[in-house]
This record gives sequence, structure tokens and C-alpha cells, in this order.
Amino acid sequence: METSDTSPAEPEGPRDIAAQDWARASADPQYRAAVVDLLGVLAYGELAAFERLAEDAKLAPTLEDKAELASMASAEFQHFERLRNRLSEIDEDPTAAMEPFAAALDEFHRLTAPSDWLEGLIKAYVGDSIASDFYREVAVRLDSDTRALVLAVLDDTGRSGFAVEKVRAAIEADPRVAGRLALWARRLMGEALSQAQRVVAERDALSTMLVGGVAAGFDLAEVGRMFSRITEAHTKRMAALGLAA
Repeated sequence: METSDTSPAEPEGPRDIAAQDWARASADPQYRAAVVDLLGVLAYGELAAFERLAEDAKLAPTLEDKAELASMASAEFQHFERLRNRLSEIDEDPTAAMEPFAAALDEFHRLTAPSDWLEGLIKAYVGDSIASDFYREVAVRLDSDTRALVLAVLDDTGRSGFAVEKVRAAIEADPRVAGRLALWARRLMGEALSQAQRVVAERDALSTMLVGGVAAGFDLAEVGRMFSRITEAHTKRMAALGLAA
């Protein structure tokens, strides 16, 4: 006699979501909330980066350097506009989506305000890259439409090559600055990772998606591996700058 299989269906995990588009994936209210959080924190991050780069341009030693930072700031604002527009397209209030993250990001920038041109470059290259690595890790768990947008706005706007060139030239001209800049970069690393962990811990939908998928349960071991990958990438960036991690 045949028996019917009444076992429950397997919950959708991050790989299932990654194969879907936004229209299908967003039917899950918890997933939708996680994406709104992610777009909100990214949007405010891009807005803050625009403000900071525009401010750092005042520290630039030459007109050419000032123009380069202004160009980077403009690119960050364009990224902000794309995220803000996307939130509006999915019927979410961009300001409301950004608001929960404003205090934490503002505090990060307050604690890591550069004291000179070189520290500003290190922050633009090292600090922002750590945040980008974190959000790229999140992106692999997103639906195809949201993933494409997130990866597009994480483009480094040309800052990597510019920062490496200027910092390496400064160290070559005065090797004594290397120690100070290495300490500064280590401080940025600690603050950036703390900020990322705070963002995840304080937003339930986002943390659930990150550590195991909306329905798949928690995988704290994978979170540990993720932060290990971020740390490894940081070490490589430090080497590119000619600094010890």
C-alpha cells in the first residue's frame, strides 16, 4: 500500500533567496524588512561618506588632490541617490529606513575623524573597504535585483588606487609616518568591525538573514568565518599600502 509523504517542506535558505527576484522574495515580510534595513544603512552610509569626503577635501595639499576627493564625494552621492530611489520604488520611506542607523554611523565617524590628509586617505581606503567587504558578504544572501544594486553602490569610486599611490609616496618621502598610519589603520579596523557587529545585533531581521537566512536558523560559525575573511582582506590592503597589519 502506498503512503503519502507528509514530511514538512524544507525552509528556504539563503541560496533559495539568491535564486529569486525581488517580486518573489519580498513576499516574505521578514526578508523584506531585512532588505529595507540593509538599503537604509547603506543609504545613510553613502550620504555620510559624501559629507566626509567633501570635508576631507579641505585637508588636501594640492588642488589636484582636492578635485580628486571632490569627484569621489560626487560618486558617493550618486550611490546614495540610487539607494534612496530604490527605497521609494518599493514603497518605503527612505528617511525612515535610514533613521535607525544614523546615530551609530555618526558615532563611528566621530570616533574616527582624521587629524590630517594621510589619515583621511587611510580611512577612505581601509575603513570604507572593511564596511564594503561586510556588505558584500551580506549581498550573497540577497535576491538577484537587490544584490545587483548593492554590488553596484559598493564600487570603490576610484579611491583605492588614489589612496595607495598617495600613502606609499608619503611613506617613501618620510618612513617615520608608517608607524603612526599603521596604528591608525588598526584603530579603524577595530571600530569598523564593532560598528558592523552593532548593526547586525540591533536589527533582528537583518541579523537573521545574515547568520542563517530568513528561515534557515542561525549559523554563528559562518559569522565567525565571515569576519575572518574580512580581516584577511584588511591585511592585504595594509600590505598594498606598505604598512604592517
